[in-house]
Amino acid sequence: MTSNEVAVLNCPRPLEGKTALIIGAGPAGLTAALEFLKQSGVKPIVIEASREIGGLSRTIRYKGNRMDIGGHRFFSKSDRVMAWWLEQMPIEKGADGDAISYHHQSRPIAGFRVASSGRDDDLVMLVRPRKSRIYFLRRFFDYPITLTRDTLTKLGAVRTVKIGLSYAMSRTRRIAPEKSLEDFLINRFGRQLYLTFFKKYTEKVWGTPCSEISAEWGAQRIKGLSLTGAVKHFLRKSFGKREDGVAQRGTETSLIERFLYPKFGPGQLWEHVAEKIVGQGGEIHLGLKAVSLRADGNCVLAMDAADDEGRTRTFAADYFFSTMPVRELVNALEQGGTPIPATVKEISDGLVYRDFITIGLLVDKLSITEPDGGLLKDTWIYIQEPDVLLGRLQIFNNWSPYLTVPGKVWIGLEYFCYETDPLWKMPDEELKKFGASELEKIGILRAAGVLDGHVVRVPKTYPAYFGTYTRFEELRAFIDGFENLFLVGRNGMHKYNNQDHSMLTAMQAVENVIQGVTSKDNIWSINTEQDYHEQKSAAAQHAVAK
Repeated sequence: MTSNEVAVLNCPRPLEGKTALIIGAGPAGLTAALEFLKQSGVKPIVIEASREIGGLSRTIRYKGNRMDIGGHRFFSKSDRVMAWWLEQMPIEKGADGDAISYHHQSRPIAGFRVASSGRDDDLVMLVRPRKSRIYFLRRFFDYPITLTRDTLTKLGAVRTVKIGLSYAMSRTRRIAPEKSLEDFLINRFGRQLYLTFFKKYTEKVWGTPCSEISAEWGAQRIKGLSLTGAVKHFLRKSFGKREDGVAQRGTETSLIERFLYPKFGPGQLWEHVAEKIVGQGGEIHLGLKAVSLRADGNCVLAMDAADDEGRTRTFAADYFFSTMPVRELVNALEQGGTPIPATVKEISDGLVYRDFITIGLLVDKLSITEPDGGLLKDTWIYIQEPDVLLGRLQIFNNWSPYLTVPGKVWIGLEYFCYETDPLWKMPDEELKKFGASELEKIGILRAAGVLDGHVVRVPKTYPAYFGTYTRFEELRAFIDGFENLFLVGRNGMHKYNNQDHSMLTAMQAVENVIQGVTSKDNIWSINTEQDYHEQKSAAAQHAVAK
């Protein structure tokens, strides 16, 4: 069957009175549930292993402070996603600035859904300025790198010349074929810039050499990136008309200057969506983990879920949506006594996931300030320094002033690791001290000034493009053979999707059910088509984890 052919679902239809079992209460799962309620008679039943709503987009609460795990800018090149977000939470009334823009077209804020009088003042999107920088050589560099005198002075004349010559060479002596992420990046930036701003940070994030990461990661995540793009942006910004933008679809994601953000963090939106789902007749069950999916032929019939005490419940359904890690899904599949093919199991068992730790630290002030003495204005700071494990630093105050108690600075230290690493196993109190000591080492704060802290561990945050990933198509073909089973979201598809891409996969899957389409090609094509690609400029450093 070609991607243009439509297969009609053999499982029961019409949809009225049918049920959809959705594994995972993150953006993809909750989007699917609400779309079923809006568009069909299908009743969604959402099963969530944790006791929290929002998945990676949840908001962690700690003593009046809130943490955004990984940071979530509410930006999308998709009009549908933007409209969906604002349907749930309109832009705050009187938002700063009078326009947002994308595709180089300006729109007045009034053109979007803005909160009206009498509406809950807390259930709103803020319009937030975006500022991110790279911290390298104990100095700040613009993100993305801009060709200013300040940048060139910090890099030094020798390094700058080497970068220029290396880039010129990469244009004439391209590596072909591109077998790894290293090849991909050198071809687009030159070896010297790759070594300066990509290699060390990439390997800090992924824990494996760039030469062993699939070039497909770059093709999916940072397609279209170029040094030329950074130059053009600098010229436009310096000499062209300013573009204040939330959803600047024609602008690289790393160049966005304004974005939407829920007043109390991303979890606020998804908690509100969960309330709507339940209010409209759907079900959400927390604290239940999928342990088996029973299939007969090419249809899944039921799912068994267990709570923390091992008690199980069985859910029969007509359609099944999975956002759980693919490896766990394959381990849970039961084919009526027919064993899972050995090759499929081998590929599944070999999939790799990178895990994530955020350490929240509360302080009175940072050692480094803006020139006027005020708090740094960055949302993210990419820690390029090779002598610390810290990958990225969030300043939660700058995402929303409502994420922290008044008068304090609330920051998030982000570490990338494996569950088997000593860092993951380190007790919380030791982790807090370790994180504070690393920030003191690079001059960002005094460890003795830390007032409080909180640790959050998130397993399987980033599906990796190494291990057995090169054989993933075999695994995908097997799972796609179940007509009423749909993989959506980041872990569900083992695909490094952003929040909006995950939502789009869920929307498309729901439409496939409604239209009776069993081919999953249109779901898998999301975030591989040019319009959905997150494009990076020279400063993107390979792997901005979101």
